[in-house]
Amino acid sequence: MFPEILKEQRKALKLSHEQVSNMVGIERSYYTKIENGLKPSVKVAQAIGKALSIDWTIFFIEICAKNAHSKTA
Repeated sequence: MFPEILKEQRKALKLSHEQVSNMVGIERSYYTKIENGLKPSVKVAQAIGKALSIDWTIFFIEICAKNAHSKTA
């Protein structure tokens, strides 16, 4: 879910992987992995959210849903 949002927003802002990674302060290869589905740390998620003007919690929605489901099961 979040990889598609990242890619769409980055392209809408006409930014490259390199530009986003520079804005966030991470390596381009690390950003590419995040855009391909790797979950970042909270600090990096917040920085990406700020750089791309998106809600940084999108990276953790699936984790929260799974935890909530396992507690009710």
